[in-house]
Amino acid sequence: MAKFADMEEFPHVFQVSSHAIREGIEFDMKGKWNEMFFKNNHPIVLELGCGKGEYTVGLGKLYPEKNFVGVDIKGARLWTGAKESHEKGMTNVAFLRTNIEMIHHFFAENEVSEIWLTFPDPQMKKVTKRLTATNFIKSYQQFVKPDGIIHLKTDSNFMFTYTCEMVKANNFKVVFSNNDLYSSDLQDPILGIKTYYEQQWLERGLTIKYIQFLLEKKETLIEPDVEIEHDAYRSFGRSKRHNLDV
Repeated sequence: MAKFADMEEFPHVFQVSSHAIREGIEFDMKGKWNEMFFKNNHPIVLELGCGKGEYTVGLGKLYPEKNFVGVDIKGARLWTGAKESHEKGMTNVAFLRTNIEMIHHFFAENEVSEIWLTFPDPQMKKVTKRLTATNFIKSYQQFVKPDGIIHLKTDSNFMFTYTCEMVKANNFKVVFSNNDLYSSDLQDPILGIKTYYEQQWLERGLTIKYIQFLLEKKETLIEPDVEIEHDAYRSFGRSKRHNLDV
């Protein structure tokens, strides 16, 4: 309850009920994030499913010339990153509490430059729930600039493979791709940012996969029709996975 009380007071946290959006109430900062909140013209970067906000805050520290918005539906998780960024007086970080399915209601055409997807649930049983499925890609195209960048970082071989197949089917340009990020030759400050769960996966011997591609505007998107082997360890509940020797 204390965390939810904090969230209501943080000036850089925005919470809009799904009911309000469904009722047609417009988010007043849509298309005006830079004007009304950030007070600059810097590029806007989203982290969707940001959890505790480690990446949102970490990227905000690394790139003061960009604005970052972490998005998640779980307020208790958001609180961690919101509290840290507030205490540090960061002016290029904000948090939005909403369902990602509704994200296009909060940003206008060409308002966002990049999207980070950090360790999303691979949703192996339901395609339309995957954050790189074509229905989500269509949503992103409504507000991401032409040739905006999509980053996916995941421990899931299933999610990585699916996303690579989606990118290939739709001829999106790949900027960088690697199925063992920390053994690659990528030299980038982002390697120093690790989420809570990423640290757990690394400690258990899992490799981290990463793909960066350009989100070109396309009228028609093709959903890949491929069989992908499921991640065996994800068949366990979180409590069982905690002690699983992988």
